[in-house]
Amino acid sequence: MPELPEVETIARGVDGRVRGDRISEAWFSSHKEPFKNPPRRQAKGLEGRLILGVHRTGKHIVCELGPAAGSVAMASLRSSRPGPQSPGDTPEAQWIVHLGMTGRLLVTPLDSPVAAHTHARLTLASGRELRFVDPRRFGRLEFRDLGRTGGFAGSGAEPLTILAEDFAALFRARRLAIKAALLNQALLAGVGNIYADESLFRAGIRPSKRAGRLTRAELDRLRIALRGVLEFAIERGGSSVSDYVNADGGRGFFQLEHCVYQRTGQPCVTCQTPIRRTLIAGRGTHFCPRCQR
Repeated sequence: MPELPEVETIARGVDGRVRGDRISEAWFSSHKEPFKNPPRRQAKGLEGRLILGVHRTGKHIVCELGPAAGSVAMASLRSSRPGPQSPGDTPEAQWIVHLGMTGRLLVTPLDSPVAAHTHARLTLASGRELRFVDPRRFGRLEFRDLGRTGGFAGSGAEPLTILAEDFAALFRARRLAIKAALLNQALLAGVGNIYADESLFRAGIRPSKRAGRLTRAELDRLRIALRGVLEFAIERGGSSVSDYVNADGGRGFFQLEHCVYQRTGQPCVTCQTPIRRTLIAGRGTHFCPRCQR
């Protein structure tokens, strides 16, 4: 499943390509799984909307949408060019994308071949399409009219900006393993298996250690390590270890920087001790038995 760096990379890529564009037409597949509200309602809500910007919230991609074109005919929309975003524009709606296990959000030319398992095609006034592709159909799409409901907000704290005291408070008196706590999206939004393993290694903390028993010094090291790993992974375009690609269909490179994740039996980059694998909270967990205590 794409984690915070992969989702951030996609959101930034999509934002740079479609900000200020307008949705002239929306098509959705007949499969019901990807849709949190009916596809007909999504299509009706999306068509004619101006895309004000695209950003990440947790593991979700949120498209902020301005007013619909109103009286402008759809035929005119399809031939018009997108205009720049106005600083005064206030979002009136949102289109929210969760990539699930295998989802991809791609910006493509209008005439490019349509991949199998494409569940959404938003035709843009610029002559391109924003496409959602998801073979396993674990991803989710949702349209929100902000005049009727609140905007989307993640359930957990943002790991890139959380303050030291707030970070420490998340794990105080918790009996579960710190690896399991890092994966709890109600605590920290966006952290998954790869970056939990990598940040715990860089902080020198054993993944099985009870979260509530970590010292303040250990928690401070973990917060700094987690932020550093996430920011570096974003710079490298995320980790392409499975289906993940960016908004252009390109692969990330952070998998080349992994110190422990999926390196079972290989020598630790610090001490040469073989990396071990265990299960914590049902997830494969990789660590160095010498560097992490």
